[in-house]
Amino acid sequence: MKLPYVNSMLLIGSTAVLFGTAGFVGTGNATQTFLPTQGLGAAASVASVSKATASNALAARAKTALATLSSAVHRLSNPHALEAAFNSYFAFKSAHPDQVKKPYLYFVDYGLPSTQPRGYVFDMSALRIVEGPFTVAHGRGSAPEGTSVPTRFSNAFGSAATSLGLYLAKATYAFTGSSAGGAYHSIGLKLAGVSHGFNDNALARGVVAHGAPYVTPSKAGRSKGCPAMEPARAQRLLPKLADGGMVFLFAPNSNWMSNDPWIGAGEN
Repeated sequence: MKLPYVNSMLLIGSTAVLFGTAGFVGTGNATQTFLPTQGLGAAASVASVSKATASNALAARAKTALATLSSAVHRLSNPHALEAAFNSYFAFKSAHPDQVKKPYLYFVDYGLPSTQPRGYVFDMSALRIVEGPFTVAHGRGSAPEGTSVPTRFSNAFGSAATSLGLYLAKATYAFTGSSAGGAYHSIGLKLAGVSHGFNDNALARGVVAHGAPYVTPSKAGRSKGCPAMEPARAQRLLPKLADGGMVFLFAPNSNWMSNDPWIGAGEN
């Protein structure tokens, strides 16, 4: 009669040990869960500090470039034009250092008329102007016939419009275009738009930088959306930009300036 009692006590004791152990494991797990949470919080704090430090560094580089180069730029349509360009350039370069293989930035201010020089190529490493200002064409879909300042910008196929934002320069190739009813040949530079929603169809649309006979030192005709320049200038500049330089097409367009993913990326 005592055996059942002993077995019952053993069962109760085993159960108590089991629950006690389970409670211990639970306590241990709670402690272990708590410590990693503290670690994650610390890691998040470190990441936040690192992100703020990187942002400060980007802002400082953009400000240095602005202070160095702005006095050499003759005229801008908007006081924030160069700031937007430099913020975007350094932000993208920081995020994708393997893609920005060359220090050159081709900048165009489309807030200025096509009868005025509005293009520059900057060396963003040496902080100097490589060439400019010079005339640059805009897309015929961006301005009505007879007007010289583009006001409509589009990323859409068939629009023949200029697309604003930041581009990564790809390879050069033999470009063939048409002007005044005849064909012409020049160097072309493929452009990959990296301002999502504003110019990321450029490569598929065939929007490229190239030389064109309708661009002269005193005025620029209209392209199919391409930032075309004088043929001889294209031969000089486009190989410098190819395979890792960048292009930034600006206009004082509030929607684009507020929503381009790179303009504010390097700001504090």
